Amino acid sequence: MEPDEAAPILMEVNQALEGSPFVGESIVVLSQDLPFYPGYKFLEISDHTAQPVRTQNIIYKQGDVTVLNWTNEPIYALNAKAPIQLNKDTAPLYAKFFFTYVRGRHGRFLIVEGVDEIQWREEPPPAARKAVGKLLTPVTLSNIDADGTFNLVGQMMFKDSLFQSAIHVKPDGLVSLSDEELLIEDMPVQDDTLGL
Repeated sequence: MEPDEAAPILMEVNQALEGSPFVGESIVVLSQDLPFYPGYKFLEISDHTAQPVRTQNIIYKQGDVTVLNWTNEPIYALNAKAPIQLNKDTAPLYAKFFFTYVRGRHGRFLIVEGVDEIQWREEPPPAARKAVGKLLTPVTLSNIDADGTFNLVGQMMFKDSLFQSAIHVKPDGLVSLSDEELLIEDMPVQDDTLGL
């Protein structure tokens, strides 16, 4: 966002934040529309003068600021308020968004649809890269239950292991996993919680 466009948004966001506000010309605001929250934008706000870089993720509509905090609580609260709008096209996007910005007690389940989305510690040999790539597919919708639950299938990284899993998204945005199948373990990937 251009600074003059971001300034009034930052004023609203700063009122919703606990702790120090984002001020100054070094603040960078990236914005993206969210198709499952019509009228809302996802904002990534960064202060590059801080070391390490200070970043905050926000879901924003004028007069409504949702601060993401790596738990599912703000997302589920917004699902009821927005309200969330899911269909066969937006349910996979929402699932990927949800797992990107929610961290469980033991770490994050990160949906990966291609080998370049994996946070490698070191580049794997071409044969290993190709073998992993063959296991990865875009998140797909397998069916929709009578109650409106979207049943998806996708591959996910958890710590250093790759799984295939069924992902269930209820019409209200509640997300759950089942039928996890281990595909590869002990992969040379960065630790998601430590960034190492």
